[in-house]
Amino acid sequence: MTTKASRATISDVAKAANTGKTSVSRYLNGEKHLLSPPLLERIEKAIADLDYRPSQMARGLKRGRTRLIGLIIADITNPYSVNVLSGIEAACREKGFTPLVCNTNNELDQELHYLDLLRSYQVEGIVVNAVGMREEGLSRLQQSALPMVLIDRKIPDFACDVVGLDNSQAATTATEHLIEQGFEALLFLSEPLGTVNTRQERLKAFRHTAERYPGVVAQNAETPLHETERLDNILRQFHQQYRGMRKAVMSANGALTLQVARSLKRIGLHWGADIGLLGFDELEWAELAGVGITTLKQPTWQIGYAALEQVVKRIEGHEETVREQVFSGELIVRGSTAR
Repeated sequence: MTTKASRATISDVAKAANTGKTSVSRYLNGEKHLLSPPLLERIEKAIADLDYRPSQMARGLKRGRTRLIGLIIADITNPYSVNVLSGIEAACREKGFTPLVCNTNNELDQELHYLDLLRSYQVEGIVVNAVGMREEGLSRLQQSALPMVLIDRKIPDFACDVVGLDNSQAATTATEHLIEQGFEALLFLSEPLGTVNTRQERLKAFRHTAERYPGVVAQNAETPLHETERLDNILRQFHQQYRGMRKAVMSANGALTLQVARSLKRIGLHWGADIGLLGFDELEWAELAGVGITTLKQPTWQIGYAALEQVVKRIEGHEETVREQVFSGELIVRGSTAR
């Protein structure tokens, strides 16, 4: 009998059941019909007595399958990422895979560490939310040659399946809403654009839509997420520059919307009364903040689910051309953009 501290092995089970390891392996692999009833009973009793649990990793490696999917998330504190993960996890459960979640916290060292770690665990595929990833990390992703699906952000010059929002349609809908509500001066606010296609696509659609309406002023500004003084100055200046006009701010993501709301409070402006506010990503608190904040809701759960489905297809050998799957967003109108 093994002690509590050590984990029972297949040899321990065979010894306790007075049989060989081959018979125990047959039992574990579902070949019970090859064993006599008394032997079956002895093996079952030995497994129960020893509290034996086979190593799924070892069994998987023996068959050339680990059933592990690596998930690389740039920032797990972001509500968008949390909701996407929920969809991925549901699809993993349904398809018999186990997710290994790695939160890189937007740090290059962590990105590289987790990429190497996932390879050492022999994951069968990777789902990546690459927003914030540095070029070195992206380059190593490209070299990994694992079945891979990107969520929300493309990698320049890398042919890979992508699942995300129809950014152009969503930003067009949001901009048209603000103009229809009578706003005459619009500010599109994002974190630094860099090579992040989601920010670029939303800004491009914002500009193109505003150009169709003569007399509407459309500006954009970039600010790192936690530079509060810079954000305060941008918003204060925008408000003063277009005094006498109806003004609105469009925030490019949920994390930034929170910072904009805090900034407006600091500088004494009220959304809905003094300035309009519309943010990408639905936030749980958006309906509770003041008169409520209008949001562009992404179908995050569906995006996560579809990404996992696609990576499983690649693991199973589907060789269709690289595809981009886009989902429509939904505008949820609240008091921050009311007339």
